[in-house]
Amino acid sequence: MAKYQILFSAPYMQPFIERFRPVFEHYDCELIIPEIHERMEAGQILQYAGQFDGTICGDDRYNPEVLRQCSPRLKVISKWGTGIDSIHQETCGELGIKVFRTVNAFTIPVSDSVFGYMLAFARRQPWMDRAVKSGIWQKLPGRALSECVLGVIGVGYIGKEVLRKAHAFGMTLLANDIIPIPEEFTRANDVRMVPLDELMREADFISVNCDLNPTSFHIINHDSLALVKPGAVLINTARGPLVDEKALVQALQQGRLGGAALDVFEQEPLPADSPLLKMENVMLAPHNSNSSPTAWEKVHWNTILNLLDGLEIPHPDFEEIRQKNNR
Repeated sequence: MAKYQILFSAPYMQPFIERFRPVFEHYDCELIIPEIHERMEAGQILQYAGQFDGTICGDDRYNPEVLRQCSPRLKVISKWGTGIDSIHQETCGELGIKVFRTVNAFTIPVSDSVFGYMLAFARRQPWMDRAVKSGIWQKLPGRALSECVLGVIGVGYIGKEVLRKAHAFGMTLLANDIIPIPEEFTRANDVRMVPLDELMREADFISVNCDLNPTSFHIINHDSLALVKPGAVLINTARGPLVDEKALVQALQQGRLGGAALDVFEQEPLPADSPLLKMENVMLAPHNSNSSPTAWEKVHWNTILNLLDGLEIPHPDFEEIRQKNNR
């Protein structure tokens, strides 16, 4: 029996398991591979409690009860990707469970997705395409991005990249964050840091790019949406619970918002009875703004490396092994 048992539940890696299996075997790790759909809920993880030393996971629900049941055997959680809001950090600290992630993993594809949405709404291409294909020859009024104000909530890696790209398009830029942003960045990109209520009032496009934590939960809500200008568009490519979906639906139905582009949701997959599915001014995606072969490949291998580090497994030959199994 292998020295280490690994719960391998990362949905982006499971389809390529045969590529990685020799790497784990080389480091004396045996994989436990559960059947998953999007993520493992708490009850599913508890079925394996006490059976694994480490895990490579996606957005699995490691709440305090799960972590305590999996301890003391569980030593490391290696998260595929960046967001670790589904892992209860305080309990991990109490139990000595190490948590790893890959920061700055999807900055380019996610920021590109934000721009795809802005261009679609500004230039009206999806709507004109549908109209022409259905026999309607109608010129819809569009806007140049340089005529628009962009407000970015959360100026981390992705928020900064969105602002850099928007600066190149000549947009007027507003941003909000709970931590100070270096003046060097704001000056170079003509970004004005403003309170959240001012951003909500002035922006034509509102891009949510902050982490999910107790200070940002439902940062977009009834009160903040009541401030928006007519025709404003909300874009969320970060985390679903940053937006109060009931408040969002109401704002769209009442015409306070001009539209929304959502890659993430409070419940995923999006329930079949969600009103969002029937709204013509809403663009939806299945939590896929990170899509990029280059970024995924980097995260695959970094997630394995993080696991080895967390289990304190020596790996001086890791790069050689990686290249061998990358052919």
